[in-house]
Amino acid sequence: MIDANALRAVCLDFPGATEEFPFPRHPDVSTFKVGGKIFALTTLTDTPLTVSLKCEPELAERLRAAHPEVVPGYHLNKRHWNTVSLDGDLPDRLVLDMIEDSYDLVVASLPKAQRLLLDWPGEGRA
Repeated sequence: MIDANALRAVCLDFPGATEEFPFPRHPDVSTFKVGGKIFALTTLTDTPLTVSLKCEPELAERLRAAHPEVVPGYHLNKRHWNTVSLDGDLPDRLVLDMIEDSYDLVVASLPKAQRLLLDWPGEGRA
């Protein structure tokens, strides 16, 4: 099971990833960003631990249908974001893949110059 420390480490391990706390009314909410855009949002001290991740709409619906731990994004665009409970039975590999997919979706939306600076593997696939 992925805990708060592992979640932070995974998110910050991506090229160009930063952690910020941009909500003065909610100072414990961590946002993980690349190129100034959020790819993961969490409160690392919450129980159960959850993380909101960007997702392609069709995949988001399939994940929600297949896993009770995956629900529409809390306070986010529910078409493009899922909130994932990390205290359930989801395999760690699936959670890690969802985090990476979220990062990739955000990086893909960045200008080409920023993508090149990140040395993003997806740049060669475009």
